[in-house]
Amino acid sequence: MHSFLSFVHQYIPLTPAAEAALSGIIHRQEYPKGHQLTTAGTTCRYIWFIEQGLARTFYLKDGKDITDWISPENSISCSLVSFLTQRPDIRSIELLEHSVVCSLYYEDLERLYRQFHEIERLGRLLVSNGLILMQQRFDELHFVTARERYQQLLDTYPGLLNRVPLGMIASYLGITQETLSRMRRPG
Repeated sequence: MHSFLSFVHQYIPLTPAAEAALSGIIHRQEYPKGHQLTTAGTTCRYIWFIEQGLARTFYLKDGKDITDWISPENSISCSLVSFLTQRPDIRSIELLEHSVVCSLYYEDLERLYRQFHEIERLGRLLVSNGLILMQQRFDELHFVTARERYQQLLDTYPGLLNRVPLGMIASYLGITQETLSRMRRPG
């Protein structure tokens, strides 16, 4: 839980009362590799902070498994549109490693938004950051070459290739596994 509060403090300082209230709604859990935090066709009712481990957000399209987001340690995992609208989504979130996550329930967070201005501001800042990351991801997939996306992934998350199956990495990059294998070959 300490790492989640450190994450929060990157966005906004909290008063002791707001921090205590936020700490009171955080649930810290451990889950095994393969556990699904949310499944396709359901409503995402939680925001998860990945304290340890690794999660991926994915959906099925024409029978193909498409990874559209990877959430390593010290990041948020959530089906953002489903969480904000409280409507079902096509996405699932799966843990790729044994993980420790901190979860915040939608209704609890909404209650704190009404009670504490700084927590409401934190929510706005997190959503804004999520939208920026989604726009950057969209731009990368549409305006950056596959090789540049691959290099950017290596630069941003150097150890990720050792932790995520290559098929999921290829899907995340918007390329085939064969193309990824060619790009990884030396020379």
